[in-house]
Amino acid sequence: MAVTTTTRPAAGPTARQVRGWLRRSRRRHHTGSLGDTLTDIYVVVLFVGMYGWFAVSGLRGQLGSTPPARVDTADRYWIAVALALAGAGLVWRAVRVFGPLLVTPAAQAWVVSAPLDRRSWLLPRFGWLVLGASAGAGLIGAAAAFTGGSDSAVELGWAALAGVACGATGVSASVVAQAARREPRWARLVGTGLVAAGILVSLLVVLGHLAGFSIPRPPVSSTVLVGLLASPVAVLVTARAQRALGAVDRASLTAGAQYADAAAHAAVLLDPSTLAALVEGRRWRSIGRVRSRRFRPGGRFAVLVQADLRRTFRHPSAVAVWAALLLATYAVAVAVPSIEAAAFVILAYLATNRLAGGLRTVSRSPGLRRALGGHETVLNLAHVVVPAVGAVVWYFAALPGVRPGVGLIDLLLLPGVVAATCWGATRPPLRHDGVVVVTPFTMIPVDLMRQVLRGPDLVAVLVIVQWLLG
Repeated sequence: MAVTTTTRPAAGPTARQVRGWLRRSRRRHHTGSLGDTLTDIYVVVLFVGMYGWFAVSGLRGQLGSTPPARVDTADRYWIAVALALAGAGLVWRAVRVFGPLLVTPAAQAWVVSAPLDRRSWLLPRFGWLVLGASAGAGLIGAAAAFTGGSDSAVELGWAALAGVACGATGVSASVVAQAARREPRWARLVGTGLVAAGILVSLLVVLGHLAGFSIPRPPVSSTVLVGLLASPVAVLVTARAQRALGAVDRASLTAGAQYADAAAHAAVLLDPSTLAALVEGRRWRSIGRVRSRRFRPGGRFAVLVQADLRRTFRHPSAVAVWAALLLATYAVAVAVPSIEAAAFVILAYLATNRLAGGLRTVSRSPGLRRALGGHETVLNLAHVVVPAVGAVVWYFAALPGVRPGVGLIDLLLLPGVVAATCWGATRPPLRHDGVVVVTPFTMIPVDLMRQVLRGPDLVAVLVIVQWLLG
């Protein structure tokens, strides 16, 4: 009689055991001391607090310096609400691009691919993520309330509570969407809906200001209302996200790693082109397919202009952002008229730069220039037409929000904005072997900063000219 015995497979290590082993391994290979770590934390907190306080106090002083006769407090309130809605929508889209849960390449190969309890492994990471997002959003909420003129500790506390609740809700909801097998439709609509709501509120305020009436402020403080409504939602969504951690698969954990690496390289090397190229490729892949049409008869120059025009209108957001910046000019004139002149020049540059994607692509791709053929000057001039025409239309559409008529200064500002856009779009690849100035605080890469600021440096000159002659 044959006897069969079954042996159970050996149980693998738990997520807690793996984390402990990794901590011990890092300690053995870590050369820095606790004092070095505390010093780094102190420097980061000092710089963030110092520059953050300067920014908040400067904005508060700028808002308070506007004469009451030039601004309606209700209009300023609703513009702030619109800014908060649009900012929340953009942050949601950025968080969805990065994950928000992601792992390093080493963890992808050795931990995520192993038979390990995924929920137990991701739970501490999720906790730190929610804690950091809540603290950051709460700090931003309190800073925004203080910038708006609030001095009461109660009002600042409600603003901080609203920020904490919104931060926890946003991160937890994005984790719930990341755990889904397919991207849920509501996750795509949240970012678009928040941005659209911000634009709609700004449009209503601007139209009402031009028509001579303003939307009254609500009887209840918005921070109190958001804090009361969002707090229980944050608790429920966070609990739901905690239960959904086990469903987060490897593909979703690794999807945002390349964006995180590109963002880290862009911050360290001061070269945003890597991250911009990655995001641009994602946008074009989101289109899927387009309807092909023949170009109208013409020479090389005319066909290149037609191709750049079609590229602009096929871009997922180029024209939309161009129009939103036009609305932003009038919103600044309504809410903060003391900076409308400087904001007008900066927004004109951003709007023109949004249409210069073809010029950037041609200038930074030698292979594409060789494939198109012809002289490089002709290629560049053909791709300047669309941003130049867009700059003219945008400039004269936004000009009534700054001053009633056209002056001699506009003959300098408008060509200057186009020149700044072309100057920045035709920037050669960055070189990191330039001059570095050693100061008592740190080393300053002067030559690298000169290359990075190519384009915005000319805009700064135009802003000074606007202040002196406007």
